[in-house]
Amino acid sequence: MDLNQKRCRLEVSPPRQASEKLTERLDRFAAKYNKAADAGYCVCITDNAMGNPTFQGHELIQELRLSVCSGQVMIHLNTFHTLSDLRWILDSCAELGIKEILVVSGDGSPRLPRLKPSEIACSSASVTSVELIAYIRRIYGNEFIIGAAFNQYEPEEHEIFKLDRKIEAGAEFMITQPMLKPDALVEKAMNTSGIPFIIEAWMSPNVKLLSDCIGCDIECREAFDPVECFESLRKAYPDNEFYLALLDFKTQFDEL
Repeated sequence: MDLNQKRCRLEVSPPRQASEKLTERLDRFAAKYNKAADAGYCVCITDNAMGNPTFQGHELIQELRLSVCSGQVMIHLNTFHTLSDLRWILDSCAELGIKEILVVSGDGSPRLPRLKPSEIACSSASVTSVELIAYIRRIYGNEFIIGAAFNQYEPEEHEIFKLDRKIEAGAEFMITQPMLKPDALVEKAMNTSGIPFIIEAWMSPNVKLLSDCIGCDIECREAFDPVECFESLRKAYPDNEFYLALLDFKTQFDEL
Protein backbone atom coordinates (compact mmCIF):
# COMPACT_ATOMS: atom_id res chain seq x y z
CA MET A 1 0.00 0.00 0.00
CA ASP A 2 1.42 3.36 -1.08
CA LEU A 3 0.85 5.81 1.76
CA ASN A 4 2.13 9.38 1.88
CA GLN A 5 5.94 9.53 1.74
CA LYS A 6 6.30 12.70 3.88
CA ARG A 7 5.14 10.58 6.82
CA CYS A 8 2.92 13.23 8.41
CA ARG A 9 -0.79 13.73 7.91
CA LEU A 10 -2.15 17.09 9.00
CA GLU A 11 -5.73 17.36 10.15
CA VAL A 12 -7.64 20.29 8.62
CA SER A 13 -11.20 20.73 9.87
CA PRO A 14 -13.77 22.17 7.44
CA PRO A 15 -15.96 25.12 8.51
CA ARG A 16 -19.29 24.42 10.14
CA GLN A 17 -22.29 24.99 7.94
CA ALA A 18 -23.64 27.53 10.43
CA SER A 19 -20.35 29.43 10.73
CA GLU A 20 -20.34 33.17 11.13
CA LYS A 21 -17.86 34.98 8.87
CA LEU A 22 -18.04 32.03 6.51
CA THR A 23 -15.91 33.62 3.78
CA GLU A 24 -13.11 34.20 6.28
CA ARG A 25 -13.30 30.61 7.52
CA LEU A 26 -13.29 29.23 3.98
CA ASP A 27 -10.20 31.30 3.18
CA ARG A 28 -8.53 29.99 6.34
CA PHE A 29 -9.35 26.40 5.36
CA ALA A 30 -7.91 26.91 1.87
CA ALA A 31 -4.75 28.51 3.28
CA LYS A 32 -4.12 25.54 5.61
CA TYR A 33 -4.89 23.04 2.87
CA ASN A 34 -2.51 24.68 0.43
CA LYS A 35 0.23 25.17 3.03
CA ALA A 36 0.17 21.49 3.97
CA ALA A 37 -0.12 20.23 0.38
CA ASP A 38 2.59 22.53 -0.94
CA ALA A 39 4.97 21.20 1.71
CA GLY A 40 4.25 17.63 0.63
CA TYR A 41 2.09 16.56 3.57
CA CYS A 42 -1.19 14.66 3.39
CA VAL A 43 -4.24 16.80 4.22
CA CYS A 44 -6.83 14.97 6.35
CA ILE A 45 -10.33 16.45 6.28
CA THR A 46 -12.73 15.53 9.07
CA ASP A 47 -16.41 14.64 8.70
CA ASN A 48 -18.90 16.41 11.00
CA ALA A 49 -16.54 16.07 13.97
CA MET A 50 -18.18 16.00 17.41
CA GLY A 51 -21.56 15.82 15.66
CA ASN A 52 -21.36 19.36 14.28
CA PRO A 53 -22.55 19.61 10.63
CA THR A 54 -19.72 20.89 8.45
CA PHE A 55 -19.06 21.22 4.76
CA GLN A 56 -17.75 18.05 3.15
CA GLY A 57 -14.10 17.87 2.18
CA HIS A 58 -14.71 17.07 -1.47
CA GLU A 59 -17.17 19.94 -1.95
CA LEU A 60 -14.69 22.41 -0.44
CA ILE A 61 -11.99 21.13 -2.77
CA GLN A 62 -14.32 21.61 -5.72
CA GLU A 63 -15.75 25.00 -4.71
CA LEU A 64 -12.41 26.48 -3.66
CA ARG A 65 -10.65 24.92 -6.68
CA LEU A 66 -8.01 23.23 -4.56
CA SER A 67 -5.62 20.82 -6.21
CA VAL A 68 -5.52 17.11 -5.39
CA CYS A 69 -2.11 15.47 -5.65
CA SER A 70 -1.77 11.72 -5.44
CA GLY A 71 -1.46 10.52 -1.85
CA GLN A 72 -1.92 13.99 -0.36
CA VAL A 73 -5.60 14.00 0.58
CA MET A 74 -7.47 11.75 2.98
CA ILE A 75 -11.19 12.15 3.60
CA HIS A 76 -12.86 11.03 6.82
CA LEU A 77 -16.23 9.35 6.35
CA ASN A 78 -18.65 8.34 9.06
CA THR A 79 -22.00 6.55 9.27
CA PHE A 80 -24.10 9.67 9.85
CA HIS A 81 -25.20 10.25 6.26
CA THR A 82 -28.09 9.33 4.02
CA LEU A 83 -27.23 6.73 1.42
CA SER A 84 -27.55 9.30 -1.37
CA ASP A 85 -25.12 11.65 0.39
CA LEU A 86 -22.74 8.78 1.06
CA ARG A 87 -22.69 7.87 -2.64
CA TRP A 88 -22.29 11.54 -3.55
CA ILE A 89 -19.22 11.81 -1.31
CA LEU A 90 -17.62 8.60 -2.57
CA ASP A 91 -18.39 9.22 -6.24
CA SER A 92 -16.97 12.74 -5.94
CA CYS A 93 -13.81 11.46 -4.26
CA ALA A 94 -13.33 8.94 -7.07
CA GLU A 95 -13.77 11.67 -9.69
CA LEU A 96 -11.29 13.96 -7.91
CA GLY A 97 -8.70 11.22 -7.57
CA ILE A 98 -8.91 11.08 -3.78
CA LYS A 99 -7.86 7.56 -2.84
CA GLU A 100 -7.58 7.45 0.94
CA ILE A 101 -10.75 7.20 3.01
CA LEU A 102 -10.71 6.95 6.81
CA VAL A 103 -13.93 5.21 7.82
CA VAL A 104 -15.19 5.80 11.36
CA SER A 105 -18.51 5.21 13.08
CA GLY A 106 -18.63 8.91 13.90
CA ASP A 107 -20.20 11.30 16.39
CA GLY A 108 -23.93 11.55 15.99
CA SER A 109 -26.35 14.32 16.80
CA PRO A 110 -30.10 14.91 16.37
CA ARG A 111 -29.24 17.07 13.34
CA LEU A 112 -27.58 14.24 11.45
CA PRO A 113 -29.23 11.24 9.76
CA ARG A 114 -27.73 7.80 10.23
CA LEU A 115 -27.24 5.19 7.59
CA LYS A 116 -29.71 2.29 7.99
CA PRO A 117 -28.61 -1.36 7.72
CA SER A 118 -31.33 -2.04 5.14
CA GLU A 119 -29.90 0.68 2.88
CA ILE A 120 -26.60 -1.16 2.48
CA ALA A 121 -28.00 -4.70 2.61
CA CYS A 122 -26.46 -5.76 5.91
CA SER A 123 -28.11 -7.76 8.68
CA SER A 124 -26.61 -5.99 11.70
CA ALA A 125 -28.71 -3.98 14.14
CA SER A 126 -26.90 -0.76 13.20
CA VAL A 127 -24.24 0.45 10.79
CA THR A 128 -20.78 0.83 12.31
CA SER A 129 -17.45 1.44 10.61
CA VAL A 130 -17.18 -2.31 9.96
CA GLU A 131 -20.37 -2.44 7.91
CA LEU A 132 -19.52 0.79 6.10
CA ILE A 133 -16.07 -0.51 5.13
CA ALA A 134 -17.63 -3.71 3.80
CA TYR A 135 -20.19 -1.72 1.80
CA ILE A 136 -17.55 0.50 0.20
CA ARG A 137 -15.47 -2.54 -0.72
CA ARG A 138 -18.51 -4.26 -2.23
CA ILE A 139 -19.61 -1.27 -4.32
CA TYR A 140 -16.29 0.37 -5.19
CA GLY A 141 -13.89 -2.56 -5.15
CA ASN A 142 -10.29 -1.33 -4.92
CA GLU A 143 -11.07 2.26 -5.91
CA PHE A 144 -10.06 3.47 -2.45
CA ILE A 145 -7.40 2.79 0.17
CA ILE A 146 -9.57 2.36 3.24
CA GLY A 147 -8.43 2.96 6.79
CA ALA A 148 -10.13 2.71 10.17
CA ALA A 149 -9.59 3.84 13.74
CA PHE A 150 -7.92 1.87 16.53
CA ASN A 151 -8.87 2.93 20.05
CA GLN A 152 -6.16 1.90 22.48
CA TYR A 153 -8.19 3.30 25.38
CA GLU A 154 -10.81 0.56 25.01
CA PRO A 155 -10.45 -2.83 26.77
CA GLU A 156 -7.91 -4.95 24.89
CA GLU A 157 -10.10 -7.96 24.04
CA HIS A 158 -12.88 -5.71 22.74
CA GLU A 159 -10.62 -3.56 20.59
CA ILE A 160 -8.59 -6.44 19.13
CA PHE A 161 -11.88 -8.13 18.15
CA LYS A 162 -13.01 -4.93 16.39
CA LEU A 163 -9.61 -4.60 14.72
CA ASP A 164 -9.93 -8.09 13.25
CA ARG A 165 -13.45 -7.33 11.98
CA LYS A 166 -12.31 -4.08 10.33
CA ILE A 167 -9.45 -5.84 8.57
CA GLU A 168 -11.75 -8.66 7.45
CA ALA A 169 -14.18 -6.05 6.06
CA GLY A 170 -11.41 -4.49 3.97
CA ALA A 171 -9.47 -1.96 6.06
CA GLU A 172 -5.86 -1.57 4.89
CA PHE A 173 -4.44 0.67 7.61
CA MET A 174 -5.26 1.90 11.11
CA ILE A 175 -4.97 5.27 12.80
CA THR A 176 -4.69 5.23 16.58
CA GLN A 177 -6.48 7.55 18.96
CA PRO A 178 -4.22 10.43 20.06
CA MET A 179 -1.23 9.17 22.02
CA LEU A 180 0.72 11.04 24.68
CA LYS A 181 3.24 8.23 25.19
CA PRO A 182 4.07 4.79 23.79
CA ASP A 183 1.27 2.28 24.28
CA ALA A 184 1.55 -1.48 24.79
CA LEU A 185 -1.78 -2.31 23.13
CA VAL A 186 -0.88 -0.31 20.03
CA GLU A 187 2.44 -2.12 19.81
CA LYS A 188 0.77 -5.50 20.19
CA ALA A 189 -1.74 -4.68 17.47
CA MET A 190 0.98 -3.39 15.14
CA ASN A 191 3.00 -6.57 15.59
CA THR A 192 0.10 -8.97 14.97
CA SER A 193 -2.30 -7.27 12.52
CA GLY A 194 -0.11 -7.26 9.41
CA ILE A 195 -1.25 -3.78 8.28
CA PRO A 196 0.31 -0.31 8.75
CA PHE A 197 -0.50 1.72 11.86
CA ILE A 198 -0.46 5.52 11.76
CA ILE A 199 0.23 7.11 15.14
CA GLU A 200 -1.98 10.03 16.07
CA ALA A 201 -0.31 12.83 18.01
CA TRP A 202 -2.31 15.40 19.96
CA MET A 203 -0.98 18.85 19.02
CA SER A 204 -3.14 20.94 21.34
CA PRO A 205 -1.90 21.85 24.85
CA ASN A 206 -5.46 21.22 26.08
CA VAL A 207 -5.41 17.65 27.40
CA LYS A 208 -8.90 18.02 28.90
CA LEU A 209 -10.23 18.52 25.37
CA LEU A 210 -8.61 15.22 24.42
CA SER A 211 -10.41 13.52 27.31
CA ASP A 212 -13.69 14.99 26.10
CA CYS A 213 -13.05 13.85 22.53
CA ILE A 214 -12.27 10.22 23.34
CA GLY A 215 -14.67 9.89 26.26
CA CYS A 216 -12.24 8.88 29.00
CA ASP A 217 -9.97 10.68 31.45
CA ILE A 218 -6.40 11.19 30.29
CA GLU A 219 -3.97 11.87 33.12
CA CYS A 220 -1.25 14.42 32.52
CA ARG A 221 0.28 15.67 35.76
CA GLU A 222 2.77 18.07 34.22
CA ALA A 223 2.26 20.94 31.79
CA PHE A 224 1.76 19.31 28.39
CA ASP A 225 4.03 20.35 25.53
CA PRO A 226 2.54 18.88 22.32
CA VAL A 227 5.61 19.44 20.16
CA GLU A 228 7.85 17.74 22.72
CA CYS A 229 5.35 14.88 22.94
CA PHE A 230 5.32 14.50 19.14
CA GLU A 231 9.11 14.35 19.07
CA SER A 232 9.15 11.65 21.75
CA LEU A 233 6.59 9.60 19.78
CA ARG A 234 8.69 9.91 16.62
CA LYS A 235 11.66 8.51 18.50
CA ALA A 236 9.54 5.68 19.90
CA TYR A 237 8.00 4.82 16.51
CA PRO A 238 10.64 5.72 13.89
CA ASP A 239 9.09 3.53 11.20
CA ASN A 240 5.52 4.80 11.50
CA GLU A 241 3.65 7.61 9.83
CA PHE A 242 1.95 10.21 12.01
CA TYR A 243 -1.41 11.93 12.04
CA LEU A 244 -1.34 15.35 13.72
CA ALA A 245 -4.62 16.44 15.30
CA LEU A 246 -5.33 20.12 16.05
CA LEU A 247 -1.99 21.30 14.70
CA ASP A 248 -1.45 25.06 15.11
CA PHE A 249 -0.38 26.05 11.60
CA LYS A 250 1.01 29.39 12.79
CA THR A 251 3.21 28.23 15.65
CA GLN A 252 3.85 24.51 15.09
CA PHE A 253 3.98 23.92 11.34
CA ASP A 254 7.61 25.00 10.90
CA GLU A 255 8.69 22.66 13.72
CA LEU A 256 7.61 19.50 11.90
